[in-house]
Amino acid sequence: MRFLAMGIHDERLVRPARAVVQESLGVKAGERVLIVTNPGAEIFRIACAVYDAAAELGARPVLVVQPRKTSLDYAEDAVIEALASEPEVFCSLSEEKLGKDRRGLSRPYVWEGKEYDHIHGFLREGKKVMRSFWSPSLTLDTFLRTVDIDYETLASVCRKVKARLEGAVEVHVTSPSGTDLRFSVEGRTPFLDDGLFREPGEGGNLPAGEVFVSPVVGSAEGVVSFDGSIALADGIAIPSTPVRVTFEEGYVVSVEGEDEAAELLSASLEAGKKQALDFEQEGLLPRGQGQVYARNARHLGEFGIGLNEKARIVGNMLEDEKVYGTCHFAIGSNYDEDAKALIHLDALVKNPTIRVRRDSSWEVLMEEGTLVG
Repeated sequence: MRFLAMGIHDERLVRPARAVVQESLGVKAGERVLIVTNPGAEIFRIACAVYDAAAELGARPVLVVQPRKTSLDYAEDAVIEALASEPEVFCSLSEEKLGKDRRGLSRPYVWEGKEYDHIHGFLREGKKVMRSFWSPSLTLDTFLRTVDIDYETLASVCRKVKARLEGAVEVHVTSPSGTDLRFSVEGRTPFLDDGLFREPGEGGNLPAGEVFVSPVVGSAEGVVSFDGSIALADGIAIPSTPVRVTFEEGYVVSVEGEDEAAELLSASLEAGKKQALDFEQEGLLPRGQGQVYARNARHLGEFGIGLNEKARIVGNMLEDEKVYGTCHFAIGSNYDEDAKALIHLDALVKNPTIRVRRDSSWEVLMEEGTLVG
């Protein structure tokens, strides 16, 4: 008996769910597919549709439901244990977040000399025994509108943008709202989220559509004027006037703005710092790491470029950061794992001009929100 026949979800979800399973993940008969979700009405229906799509292909899906988690909560132990069974495919469909790994934070997993504080990252990025996607705060509207797309076309655009960032040493971003920020990417590898997660070790968001890179630790200098949505420790804001964040030597030194979002962002950064110190006191972070995680709660952890033309700014960062014609920056943890933090707060800049430097020559990658070249 499938969930569709039981009336748990409806025909509208069948096609995008099949796109996820067949086009994005390339699920095969016999593969173990772990789906973790929450009991919220919309997200649970989406998860059930993905379950049905996997079952149609002869895969072996398992659905695990845990309470809603925020960016500061732990995943349920049963979720971590289910991941420890090393399924070939993992799907995280959450109302907000999957949740942190209590064991991984106190005793990191190690693979080839690199530490991972969550079993998901350890299995996918480290051991490369699993492929996955994660959709924090996914809504029914976003799922229906942005997931059933031509992934090969999106992948082509993402690869071209990624290629132009490869080998770069510096990036300069400006915008009509006042952004003027430079940072180093020398030696950094850009990543892409093109929605094609068909091989072990691959993974990303759905909806897909971004290229991103971790700025070199301590390199960001200047101001970012956030005039799109801003992720907070508990929720999201779309400011009526820009929020100006100043970086010196890679770290936030001030947050200014007339909109309430400025105050909320400042409070979120402080919450990330405080929790890191609390975690060390409670033995949930190794001794001496609390100060490291606390400091990195104000570090520039990510620069990304949105490339999905079906996405729009709706006040949901999962979709917002994929909007074509925007870029985003994240404050907190980075993907190179050399600036670990307990938070990762994305925020958008609309209509950016992005310049990339190789040696002494600069080239324009995007001009006021339009790709160049």
